[in-house]
Amino acid sequence: MFRNYWKVAVRSLLKRKGFTLINILGLATGMAVCMLILLYIHHEVGYDGFEPGGDRIYRVVLERKYPGRSTSYAIIPQSIGGAIKRELPEVESSTGLQDITGNGNFLVRIGDRKFEEKRVLLADSDLFKVFPMRLLAGDEATALQKPNMAILNEQTAIKLFGSAGAALGKTFESEGQARFLVSGVCADWPDNSHMSFNILLSATSFPFTRVPNYTGFSTFTYLLLRPRVTPAEAEVKLPAVVDKYVGGEIGRNFGMTFAQFQASGNGYHYYLQPLRQIHLISDLEAEMRPNGSKRAITIFGIIAVFILCIACVNFINLSTARSMERAREVGIRKTFGSERRSLIGQFLLESTLVSGLSVIFALGLVLVSIPLFNRLSAQDLSAPDLLSPMTVLGVLAFGVLVGILAGIYPAFILSSFRPIKVLKGKFQSNKYGIALRNGLVVFQFGISIVLIICTVIVHQQMQFMMGDKLGFTRDPVIEIQRSDLLNKNTGAFRNALRGIAGVEAVGGASTLPGGDGFFGIAWQPVGSKESMTGRGMVVDDQFASTLGVTLKEGRFFSRAFATDSLSVVLNEKAVSALGLREPVIGTRLTTTEAFLNPRPDSFYTYTVVGVVNDFHFQTLHQAIVPLVMTNAAKFGDATAITAVRMKGGEFRTAIGSIEREWKHFIPERPFHYTFLDEQLAAQYKAEQTLQRLFTVFSFLAIFIACIGLLGLAAYATQQRIREISIRKVLGAGPGTIVGLLSRGFIRLVTTAALVACPLAWLAMHSWLEGFAYRITPGWWIFVLAWLFSLVITLATISLQALRAATVNPVRILRSE
Repeated sequence: MFRNYWKVAVRSLLKRKGFTLINILGLATGMAVCMLILLYIHHEVGYDGFEPGGDRIYRVVLERKYPGRSTSYAIIPQSIGGAIKRELPEVESSTGLQDITGNGNFLVRIGDRKFEEKRVLLADSDLFKVFPMRLLAGDEATALQKPNMAILNEQTAIKLFGSAGAALGKTFESEGQARFLVSGVCADWPDNSHMSFNILLSATSFPFTRVPNYTGFSTFTYLLLRPRVTPAEAEVKLPAVVDKYVGGEIGRNFGMTFAQFQASGNGYHYYLQPLRQIHLISDLEAEMRPNGSKRAITIFGIIAVFILCIACVNFINLSTARSMERAREVGIRKTFGSERRSLIGQFLLESTLVSGLSVIFALGLVLVSIPLFNRLSAQDLSAPDLLSPMTVLGVLAFGVLVGILAGIYPAFILSSFRPIKVLKGKFQSNKYGIALRNGLVVFQFGISIVLIICTVIVHQQMQFMMGDKLGFTRDPVIEIQRSDLLNKNTGAFRNALRGIAGVEAVGGASTLPGGDGFFGIAWQPVGSKESMTGRGMVVDDQFASTLGVTLKEGRFFSRAFATDSLSVVLNEKAVSALGLREPVIGTRLTTTEAFLNPRPDSFYTYTVVGVVNDFHFQTLHQAIVPLVMTNAAKFGDATAITAVRMKGGEFRTAIGSIEREWKHFIPERPFHYTFLDEQLAAQYKAEQTLQRLFTVFSFLAIFIACIGLLGLAAYATQQRIREISIRKVLGAGPGTIVGLLSRGFIRLVTTAALVACPLAWLAMHSWLEGFAYRITPGWWIFVLAWLFSLVITLATISLQALRAATVNPVRILRSE
């Protein structure tokens, strides 16, 4: 019986090759998109899943509360982890990691050879108690126990010493002239992790790590909870740790009790993040690496389901549309004794066969598309991820399931026909079948229009974030990294750059907008008990003119004033947060920050000389916060970054000249620079990925919907070919024929737009709420999506309508 079913199924599919091809192409495209998205989701949810015992590892993070606002940090004070371990019996072990490279590079010297390394971390000896990694060479128990010891990953060991075995016991020097002994080599840390490193240095090598610090943020801290301990049981005890250890330091730094500190709107709220969820749930200040987004996973998962549904709708629509054609077949088979269940089995076999062929084509499409998808999604998916035995079985099961789901409704509809009506020629498509097909077309184009609207709004928001309303000039500005190495030669280097033909302006700063070098700092007006905690940066007197930051009142730093080393410039938010009244210029401020004072028990007084208009120095996800700029003249003008604004048309020549000047002053260090606009764009990596994928998925959704529409139009044309021929004989032209066939589909697309526009608005309103500064979507976006869908619909239907309009009516009507 199955053999007979198989023969009939193959014959039926081959009989109408066009419809079969449309079904396979639509289903294969939908399945391929779904598979790619599922691979992406599997990769994202698998972060840190390789770590044994990872379900007991948690990262301690901090929500720092300020008066009227709060900011969450991935790094916390270096001494908090040890305090938690001492105070909480629920904690089995704790460890901390500090990134000492930041945006720069760590210099490694081995004899006459020099290397620059990124991702160099300080680690304590408890690292292996929390993360049970195995060393390829060396002893885990002692590898980080003493000062000046280092662990290399395998790739770095090969790069520096030729092999993992050869690296063990060797030494290298750092840029601070310290010599480190390679005490261990570990396997390269997996890429699907929220953390990464090339070199681990023993934390005891640096004296500052042994100084108790409960308020300065510097350390990624991890806890290993004891078995059967829940994170809530540990979290509930964290406020007591804060009260015990933080209060004394608050009193020394702010001159008030911890209770007064909290009453003024300040506070420290520590909480735990599960290791295996950090990548998807965490988007905090100072993350070790850019993380993913749980919201993006959800959005793409929904898109995968919707696009697959569009493909299945094509199959259902075309199958039910062919009901008239297959009605006689069903009537004859029922007359000869076929039972309804056997007919259902026959039709389900046909749909499963189509689905199976679609799976094969879909696999081929996925394998071809993986490199392109990787570029679009910034992922590193590979063919082996798809071709593992379990994945192949899952894909085959997926194909069978899709075949059954797509074919079950047509199977029940077709098998329900009454043979007497059919064979007497009295069968007609019922109104419920027509209504269903129309509803499914509305569903298809509704999804497509939602994706089009979302694509346009995401694109507009990206344009807004990268536009010219940031409050400073971003293009063409380059930033030269590690210019702090110039030390006393900083002024001479920058003066040399100003003499280059293609350079318009040169300034210095500890960081630039989009960077993570803005430090937290508290300021207090002289004579006031109220303090303000905001962000700080160190800049020179040319910073404002180089970046185009505009003054609201007062002046910027100037070499004409000998006392400007003890001056500060505020943004508007800082003036408001400090509660300053006119005249703001001349206000005196103090800070307890050690690097801005002569001694811990003695404080400089700083004078406000200027106020700049607020500018977006952080991502537009966040509201602008108070910013205080101190003068680099206090530190000999040396800053980590040198910003250079270029003149148009002379870029390449100027860059070559700048590099020559760098090598003249620092011949032993490579020249590194980045574009400011690229740094700003890097803040929105997730949004850029969303934008690219929305664009592609919108196109694919329209493509799949149009494939189905083409099939429906072809079938509608075939069903009305005699009517069209009669109209042509009576004088109807091609335009009339196109209008006749298009009118119903235009109504359906318009209905789809009416349903889709509110849904798209709600979805994008929710997404835009994640930005402190955002666009307001205009009504024209929704009209544009509707018009675009109409144009695509008309273009698709016109292919069939024009073909019908050009057929000789005599050939059609001569048999009547």
